[in-house]
Amino acid sequence: QVQLVETGGGSVQAGGSLRLSCAASGRTFTNYLMAWFRQSEGSEREFVAGIGRSGGRTFYTNSVKGRFTISKDNTKNTVYLQVNSLKFEDTAVYYCAADELGVYSRAANMYHYWGQGTQVTVSS
Repeated sequence: QVQLVETGGGSVQAGGSLRLSCAASGRTFTNYLMAWFRQSEGSEREFVAGIGRSGGRTFYTNSVKGRFTISKDNTKNTVYLQVNSLKFEDTAVYYCAADELGVYSRAANMYHYWGQGTQVTVSS
């Protein structure tokens, strides 16, 4: 079992930045693949970024490529999402997800463990 808690959301102006954190507790952190998803009003949950167990491989949806960076610190049991050059359309609740997957997946239904989410609001 693993529990996830997201922090770091807030309200920013377009072009601003935030660092979202996902603190994990429970079973060994390195057993899990980690990902960030987001869900805006009226939309389905969308993959944003993922990271391999070692932290050496990262994956991004095209709309955030070059602006967002996912990273992890295994010693702190924490995954981060640095969000830069924010746009109004980035406004959403951002969720951390984890699962013990054999292969990397961008599909939300492949992840069993979820945090409660942290709100990111970008004003123009």
